[in-house]
Amino acid sequence: MNVTRRQGLAIATLPLAAQAQPAWPERPVRVIIPFPGGSTPDTAARVLLPHFSEVFGQPFVAENRAGAGGNIGTEAVARATDGHTLGVSINGPLATAPALFPNLGYDPVRDLAPISLLVRTGQVLAVHPSVPARSFAEFVAYARANPGRIAFGSVGAGSGGHLAMVDLMARTGTEMVHVPYRGFPQAVVDLVAGRIQAIVIIVSGLLPQLREGLARALAVTASARVPQLPDVPTLVESGLAGADSYAWIGLIGPSSLPAERVARLSAEAQRALANPEARSRLENAGFQVTATDAPAFRGFIAEEAARWGGLIRRQGILPES
Repeated sequence: MNVTRRQGLAIATLPLAAQAQPAWPERPVRVIIPFPGGSTPDTAARVLLPHFSEVFGQPFVAENRAGAGGNIGTEAVARATDGHTLGVSINGPLATAPALFPNLGYDPVRDLAPISLLVRTGQVLAVHPSVPARSFAEFVAYARANPGRIAFGSVGAGSGGHLAMVDLMARTGTEMVHVPYRGFPQAVVDLVAGRIQAIVIIVSGLLPQLREGLARALAVTASARVPQLPDVPTLVESGLAGADSYAWIGLIGPSSLPAERVARLSAEAQRALANPEARSRLENAGFQVTATDAPAFRGFIAEEAARWGGLIRRQGILPES
């Protein structure tokens, strides 16, 4: 029997699914970003997608679908059945939403496939200059002496900044008043105007005001000092261990995404963000590039859900509070 005939017989014995496995993607891939254009997830996605378009040979097209703190767009990813839908989402819809919303329309563990933790960024605890505190310890002492007198802003109950401040209050025995906003810009405006006295916010969201002296940074929530604020100590350096927190962004797909496709997308995400130009763009925007593999991202989400979901339940936090 010649080689050609033997090869033909071998191919004929393969399962039909293996013989008919089409190349992926067969058409453009939509990447749902559950926040508006110009948001931090949008920025991270648009650094990543040109690499995907190049290596996969089909356009990867960003689709901004904002609403409900990112839950609407993230649910659209979870419900996608076309085989050509991915998403770029954040900690809220992926880790804390189940604890906040009992009737959430999707289950992040059951309905989503984590692909890669792309980037994360530390937050900064900052105050209006009228607050007589120039360190975290002084801030805690002032807050203890004035329970309920400090108002702090966030982009809503259960948001990263809100939960970080609730965690700080629980750890330090302080009491402050939460003022929710629809977005960072208005919260920053009110902080600068003195209508609120404190905030925990991603560093890039307040950096110009800090540099101009319109607000005062007391500590960063990252495990190490951030390059944009090299003189601002971490919470650990300030005497509070275990309170590190980050805002983070990851690449996801529906749970129906085949394992081999998840692995390939994860590998390409890591390759994309290892590119010096891409890394520089993200770092200049205030991000720390992480680009993990899929199992590491799945484990990270589980840890975040346990930590912050537990805090939400213990504190009885409600979305409208």
